[in-house]
Amino acid sequence: MTGTSDTLALLIDGDNASPKIVSGLLAEIATYGTASVRRIYGDWTKPNLNGWKECLLEHSIQPVQQFAYTTGKNATDGAMIIDAMDLLYTGRFSAFCIVSSDSDFARLASRIREQGVTVYGFGERKTPRPFITACDKFVYFDVLNANSVEPDIRQDARPAAAAKAKETKASPAKAPAKSKLDAAALKMLENAVTASADEDGRANLARVGAHLAKQSPDFDARNYGFARLTDLVEASGIVDVERSGDSPKIVTVRMKGKPRPGPNG
Repeated sequence: MTGTSDTLALLIDGDNASPKIVSGLLAEIATYGTASVRRIYGDWTKPNLNGWKECLLEHSIQPVQQFAYTTGKNATDGAMIIDAMDLLYTGRFSAFCIVSSDSDFARLASRIREQGVTVYGFGERKTPRPFITACDKFVYFDVLNANSVEPDIRQDARPAAAAKAKETKASPAKAPAKSKLDAAALKMLENAVTASADEDGRANLARVGAHLAKQSPDFDARNYGFARLTDLVEASGIVDVERSGDSPKIVTVRMKGKPRPGPNG
């Protein structure tokens, strides 16, 4: 959807995210573009945000103070939404990255997309469906944690703890993966291949991936234990995978049982 030269705005709901996902989050966002704006919102007078303070300078994330004016009401959401709209109207950003598991941001995501700007969402598995479907792509926190382990940046860490952290980095925990592709996932893959295929039945894998994202923004090969979409489709058992070219290789797929084109096709 976007390229690595795109300019992004990263907005984090500090009340609904953990600092443990920061390294994985920024690594993921780097594949979409450059986050020239990095802001995190919360009431920094409260102890529940203390964990964030150690990594904000490390990752150049700007904290935005928002006092809770009324008990039980989340003023942070309002501040994020206002800033997002201000940034949107500048016309400088190709995409917004919204980090939260709160359904209150569903309307914001929809409004940004109405402006023709891409929205990437990041949140927990419990994130309400309306927010997920309002995004162009949605990535779960546990997938980010599987790909990156947040380093221990405390100055008083002991050598033994550092060695343990190094060992953990060498063998990061894998994201919870489903035992196999379920019927719903296979049906979505079939629909995407069929919709993306040319007259000869071939479908470019990039187009298949884009169609899958349109069907379900949270469809991600990593949710099923695969590093790439190519690995997922090969393991699905319902498509044949073909590769051509050298740099880069072009990957196409076709549903199994479909007749292959002749020498001139």
